[in-house]
Amino acid sequence: MSASPCTRSSALPPVLAGPILRRQESTRLVLWLTASRPLDLTLRLSLGDSTAPAQPREHRLDERSCQVIAVGRHAFVHLVDLRLDTPLPYDSLIDYDLLIGPARSPMAEWAPHLLYPGAASPSFVIRRRVDHLLHGSCRKPHHPAADGLLCADRLLAEKHEATARPALLMMSGDQIYADDVAGPMLRAIHALIERLGLFDEQLDGAVVDDSASLYRHPASYYRRAELLPALQSNETLRERFFGGVRKPVFTSSSADNHLVTLGEIMAMYLLAWSPEPWTLVDTQPPALDDKQRERYASERRHLEGFRQGLGDVARVMAHLPCLMIFDDHDVTDDWNLSASWEETAYGHPFSRRIIGNALIGYLLCQGWGNNPDAFGELIAQTDALTRRAMANDGLLDSQPQNALIDSLLRFEQWHYVLPTQPALVVLDTRTRRWRSESNLAQPSGLLDWEALCELQQELLDHKSAIIVSPAPVFGVKLIEAIQRVFSWCGYPLLVDAENWMAHRGAAQVILNIFRHSRTPGNYVILSGDVHYSFVYEILIRHRKGGPRIWQVTSSGIKNEFPRRLLEVFDRLNRWLYSPRSPLNWFTKRRRMKVIPRTPEHSQAGERLWNSAGIGQVLFNEQGQPLRISQLNANGAPPTCFVDPGEDRHARDRQWFDQPGQSQR
Repeated sequence: MSASPCTRSSALPPVLAGPILRRQESTRLVLWLTASRPLDLTLRLSLGDSTAPAQPREHRLDERSCQVIAVGRHAFVHLVDLRLDTPLPYDSLIDYDLLIGPARSPMAEWAPHLLYPGAASPSFVIRRRVDHLLHGSCRKPHHPAADGLLCADRLLAEKHEATARPALLMMSGDQIYADDVAGPMLRAIHALIERLGLFDEQLDGAVVDDSASLYRHPASYYRRAELLPALQSNETLRERFFGGVRKPVFTSSSADNHLVTLGEIMAMYLLAWSPEPWTLVDTQPPALDDKQRERYASERRHLEGFRQGLGDVARVMAHLPCLMIFDDHDVTDDWNLSASWEETAYGHPFSRRIIGNALIGYLLCQGWGNNPDAFGELIAQTDALTRRAMANDGLLDSQPQNALIDSLLRFEQWHYVLPTQPALVVLDTRTRRWRSESNLAQPSGLLDWEALCELQQELLDHKSAIIVSPAPVFGVKLIEAIQRVFSWCGYPLLVDAENWMAHRGAAQVILNIFRHSRTPGNYVILSGDVHYSFVYEILIRHRKGGPRIWQVTSSGIKNEFPRRLLEVFDRLNRWLYSPRSPLNWFTKRRRMKVIPRTPEHSQAGERLWNSAGIGQVLFNEQGQPLRISQLNANGAPPTCFVDPGEDRHARDRQWFDQPGQSQR
């Protein structure tokens, strides 16, 4: 006999995921969490040092400083956005606690996994300058590699001084994989949907009528391609768009368990970011054939390691300000890659709903906390939708849900700028694309003309800037050449032909921005996406005094490129595009000199580092990188990217001799 709703609710933990530190400023604090009920919260801030502790400040979080959005009967997203009359100090440890209800239950009671040994509560630091940050992308739960965010946890455990902490953690795409889901993860998602009463929905244009029918359908596990959109003629969108090539409109090669509903998306976020939801679910396999059972068991082993590390991952996100931006897998593979893809995907109500649900999830779990001021109308629209669902026995109304999705697809403020030193400019390279006019099947530019003009305006008169572009601006020539060949043949989707140089107009404009006399003298471009890591230094030819550009790519957090294949690509790239190669001469960027930096553990001159982990960049006062490293999830020592012949030890001394730093 099942428990009553009241009994089920009372047995749930008060907080399902979080708190996660989001945008942090001296006069503004933004935190995200999801709870099993709307919470009465008080934020306590403790300032000062151990010798002269200041009186804690307490802030009751009312509806003006804490907005709550229901996503289920027992699931409520909370965004704390507290504006402070008295600025918080820079470069000082600030302890904080979220007290729940009249009993004022502290985090040590309801989230002890978020505390480091010896601490009574979590803490954060508001850095005056971004002189140290962590960054990465591509965190796939069932990939065999260890979780790179655990490297960040080990770093924080060692860095006790405020000035030794990173200023922020930048997550530059694929925080979840909505299009590549393990069978056991999907099983946990469905169990969590039932346990929390996440909202149901109707599915127009689908083989199944609603979400409940989808979850029960025999093809729900490992066969979801059978349920993806079909035309009246029974010609699948895959066949119509790709001429029979075996890639559906949802073009991931691993789309067997592609997430569809808003409930699935929200459950995925909770299971990716917190250990608490895993205590509420059982992942015993559904009815599967022999081959599927074998795959399920293998995926379950990989997920177990992911699950065991989630407490430490949540601890990182409770101590470091976390900034985020989407890439394709947060929604679906090859999202908006070409105008033809867009016409096909948005032209069918079911595929439009799938994409829209992923965007609602991104809005609530990622975008909102990056820049709350940009999302007032969208949040109000979402709140109205979910309030109606609460009053309608947990069923989302299709008409306002479709209206919200239409608003999200028109929205153009996903990008944001942090007023830091250096300025941090985070690009939306997914929704504001420069579509090819000559051939709709050709790859779109990653930013359109208007977005590039806005970028140039944001950069004017800054001395230095950190640009976050999910895809590298300066990539590997060989791989880009292969993508170009497939694009010429009309198959850009087969090779994920998404790079800045794939569209001539976008490429020329972004390079011209770098050369503009009033844009910064020092750029650091942080990227991910490609599942390997590398560093290039770029100089403008025939121009003294800069600018100097560093392309710093760290990928993935929990993903890797096929090892043997990357070794072949790396070797061929060095041979075919060496300085003496004619091929390099014909593809040279005439006004720029690109200098690859070789990782210190390179065995044979490899420039591409293939190890899951997290990127680390240390900056000097001019915004130039002092040290660029990849912290390896496999436990190997950090990999520092250096030029051949460079005195690495001298540079290390330059960094580690600074006060407050300790060598790892």
